[in-house]
Amino acid sequence: MMDAWKATRQRQQIARMAGRNDGEKYAAWYLRQQGYTLLEQNYYLPYAEIDIIAQQQNTLVFVEVKHRSYLRYGRPGEFVTPAKQQKIRRAAQQYIQSHNIDYREYLFRFDVIEVIGAFTDGALPELNHIPNAF
Repeated sequence: MMDAWKATRQRQQIARMAGRNDGEKYAAWYLRQQGYTLLEQNYYLPYAEIDIIAQQQNTLVFVEVKHRSYLRYGRPGEFVTPAKQQKIRRAAQQYIQSHNIDYREYLFRFDVIEVIGAFTDGALPELNHIPNAF
């Protein structure tokens, strides 16, 4: 009985995301559920943006979120091009330097979260977390 209540509550929380920033909010919610600590969202620099910066134990995780309603043109993760990856790496270096993070204390990882589908009628889109995507 408690599991059904919890699942319904989670669906309600996610449904509220639909009117806002959809895929990124869903990905942030998912990461929190998985025990990550969110440090930043939409970390913006003139040349790049990192959607989510999170921490999992001694690992800083830089996350690119890609949301597509359907797969007609390929999986969302396929749109994280080498050029985009390089921009995210540069932005991550800037984040690390500007926050005086000691390279010796942390591991660093670049993940992609694919969100596929629409937020409709309480239904949840598919979410695919790809650790160490690049």
